[in-house]
Amino acid sequence: MNAQRYTVRAPGKLFIAGEYAITEHQSEGIVVAVDRYLTVDIQSHRNNRLDLPQLGLTDLTWKVEDGEVKFSKKDKRLAFIKQVIETINDYVGELPTVHVFITSELDKRSGEKYGLGSSAALSVALVAALLLYTDEKHSDRLTIFKLASIAHFKTQGNGSCADIAASTYGGWLNYRTFDSDWLTNQLEHNPSTIDIVQKKWPYLQMKPLTLPNGLHFLMGWTGEAAATAPMVTKISKLKESDTERYHVFLNQTQAAVARILQGFQTDDVKPLLAGIKANRQALKGIGIDADVPIESPTLEKLIEIASPYGAAKTSGAGGGDCGIAFINQLSDVEFVCNKWRENGIEPLNLSVSRQGVTVD
Repeated sequence: MNAQRYTVRAPGKLFIAGEYAITEHQSEGIVVAVDRYLTVDIQSHRNNRLDLPQLGLTDLTWKVEDGEVKFSKKDKRLAFIKQVIETINDYVGELPTVHVFITSELDKRSGEKYGLGSSAALSVALVAALLLYTDEKHSDRLTIFKLASIAHFKTQGNGSCADIAASTYGGWLNYRTFDSDWLTNQLEHNPSTIDIVQKKWPYLQMKPLTLPNGLHFLMGWTGEAAATAPMVTKISKLKESDTERYHVFLNQTQAAVARILQGFQTDDVKPLLAGIKANRQALKGIGIDADVPIESPTLEKLIEIASPYGAAKTSGAGGGDCGIAFINQLSDVEFVCNKWRENGIEPLNLSVSRQGVTVD
């Protein structure tokens, strides 16, 4: 039995550009990892024990029967953990017994969510932690990403997994998702998790980016929770009912993302800011057509305050949670933050997490 103890941390994320369109496997987006973390402390134990004190779930145990993880207490919040353990068992064989202790900085102490991708960070950190207790302890980041994505798909059945990429790799990322139909087919018909992980995943792309010099990145939290699933469902219905309009949105989004990438790649602020503004307009348009409130009144205010000093937009699905802004002049940052506060918007004191998932 492995007698060592490890602490694994995975950062949260914010979407920068390409939301909704990123689920299409030929569309690109941009995501960034931020320096708030979900932490998994793991060590050998006489039986399998799990503690998530912030969720009120403590001293849980689990056993594996016919490949299925069964916890001593049923709780829907354990779904991602269950799938991660089962996925790792499929990949390396049955794990030694361990004690897993999970804490998170990704939500407020009151339980309110910032929208920083806690389920993705959980999947990444737990995959990395469990691999430490196998012969795969030196697994590369791509393997961690793929295993976390497999567990995610087994739990939800969809998603771009851009948030998993951010938590795994850290920093600013230009991300293009894999072919989700291909992965779904693999999970249905290929019994070997090892084989799926070793295969090249069609269309998958992750490239690091560097923010242009002199540009200041701000994040603001609206205090409003966003129900992502119903919004995604409505966008999907529009895709089916008005294919032409949906493809206009995809084209607008990709043109906007291309301009933002140009700014990153050439250290040029102008195309980056223009692309952020264009992506905002594309999201507003599809939101109106699909009857999805992507810009809540508070998010609209956040954008309105910041836009004269650079560019701003929603982050992620919208409807609440966070907005982002890129500000040209350092002297304007404090003014924007103060105006946000006056309007009930909390500036988040976050920086970019450069490393992604790490072991302490």
